[in-house]
Amino acid sequence: MCRSLKLVLSLSYLLFVGIFAEVDECMVSRCSPNGPAIRFPFWLRDHQPAHCGFPGFELSCTEKHQTMLNLSHSVKLLVKKINYKSQEIQVHDTDDCRLTQFSNLSLSVSPFQLLEKSQVDFSLLNCTSNKTAYSNFYHPVPCLSVPAYQVYAVYSSYYMDYFKLSSCRKIHNVSLPYQILEGENIFPLNWDKPMCKSCEAEGGKCRLKKSNSKEPETQCVKGVTLGSILLILGTVALHRVYSLKKLERNNQIKIEKFLEDYIALKPTRYSYADIKKITNQFQDKLGEGGCGTVYKGKLSDEVHVAVKILNNSKGNGEEFINEVGTMGRIHHVNVVRLVGFCADGFRRALIYEFLPNESLEKFIFSRTTENHSLGWKKLQDIALGIAKGIEYLHQGCDQRILHFDIKPHNILLDHNFNPKISDFGLAKLCSKEQSAVSMTSARGTMGYIAPEMLSRNFGNVSYKSDVFSYGMLLLEMVGGRKNIDITVDNTCQVYFPEWIYNHLDQGEELQIRIDEDGDTQIVKKLTIVGLWCIQWFSADRPSMKLVVQMLEGEHNLSMPPNPFTCTGPTKTNASTPERYLQQELIVISEIE
Repeated sequence: MCRSLKLVLSLSYLLFVGIFAEVDECMVSRCSPNGPAIRFPFWLRDHQPAHCGFPGFELSCTEKHQTMLNLSHSVKLLVKKINYKSQEIQVHDTDDCRLTQFSNLSLSVSPFQLLEKSQVDFSLLNCTSNKTAYSNFYHPVPCLSVPAYQVYAVYSSYYMDYFKLSSCRKIHNVSLPYQILEGENIFPLNWDKPMCKSCEAEGGKCRLKKSNSKEPETQCVKGVTLGSILLILGTVALHRVYSLKKLERNNQIKIEKFLEDYIALKPTRYSYADIKKITNQFQDKLGEGGCGTVYKGKLSDEVHVAVKILNNSKGNGEEFINEVGTMGRIHHVNVVRLVGFCADGFRRALIYEFLPNESLEKFIFSRTTENHSLGWKKLQDIALGIAKGIEYLHQGCDQRILHFDIKPHNILLDHNFNPKISDFGLAKLCSKEQSAVSMTSARGTMGYIAPEMLSRNFGNVSYKSDVFSYGMLLLEMVGGRKNIDITVDNTCQVYFPEWIYNHLDQGEELQIRIDEDGDTQIVKKLTIVGLWCIQWFSADRPSMKLVVQMLEGEHNLSMPPNPFTCTGPTKTNASTPERYLQQELIVISEIE
């Protein structure tokens, strides 16, 4: 019984803390023991979160522990007193040249106003002689004066005939609290919104109301008795005790499962029996390719995955080793996450995060899905996300990762159509200090393979090979079809990159569907970036870092040199193309 009582009291305390956590962080604060109490609608910067106050009511503490109110145009006033019931705040101006400061002050964007009874119109006069007569009406402003010209402030309501103004010139009129020139220098401001007078009068406290409205709203919170609080806490605590053992058991199971699956954020090894359980005996088939068959599965009710069962008839396991070894070290928003793998005897499988919108290929090649149903702005975001993912592979890891198979089929889309690079079966690692890799044979998919993969006359194989593949992918996104399309009636359009280059170079229309204003610029940008990336010589291509900058930039991009062999009278550059990089690429051995 004693143990149960302790448990009830402990739970009551924890629940009490949880309920009143927000109240505690918004409790009354001060800059000094004698300073004004700061509570809603005010909030104290560096002491309270912003939601403790109303917009525009921020206060701060000076180094001397004084309470400071900042108004527009850097006008700073010390707060002497706050009256929450009358919604007035008394402030003190410490500036040596108050008229200069207040002449620039506009309270139109501030929640505070000067009280009409304290606001007076002044005229500033610039005089060439001192005004000793009627000295009670002339208020000198030394900080605006120079030896030959003295500046005075005079109430605008006074008859100027009483004053000798022959040596004076009016500078301008200004409305100020009369206390500014009467020596008191303490004057009131008030606020109309938020209106909390009635709430304060009824003993309640105003606070921000949690709502989806753009305009901030307030609510009045009335006090509750301690007995009511304890009664509620006791009831809830007893209910918690009743179900505690069951909750503890379930939570422990969840924690153990989490630690088992995600320890050190590395892929988890599963048995083949686990794979069958995860895929529900391979019931939901997502697709099939040359490397294997992909099934949908789930690790839990919340975590869905895609499981690729690899074919054993192809290769010697190199692609499997590449996939696990490479993706196990990658964590990037634009790269598919490898959750786990299976190497159970001769059976091999890879487990990825599940992406519901499948591959980019579905949206740019499908006869039933229009390429531009996503819109050009979304296609531009997809292109930028892919570029950032490849840049991360080239520069973001300890060793440079060369993918060697960038194509629409290997770009998957999540529920928000954010792109993620997948399929690292052909990937290779190399040191970032060295920039090329020796290859015994070409690897990749025809149509996306860089020229240097087939002939060293175009340069050495390097990270620039991925840039070429990305450029081909980009042009296919623009054209909404494969770059080499034998189904096109017009033979001039069979090779789309050359066709689109000639049209752009000659200032002709691209004949690509445009839906909204600004789409034309997006299409042109994506096209020009793609053409830069597919330059035949690897040294002429930009790095992926530069590609990202080109896609993110707002400036017009220059056309690249024409990389195509001319078969007819097309407009080309006569001079040798300038290269981005002129250094020689050093051939190195690949790291197995």
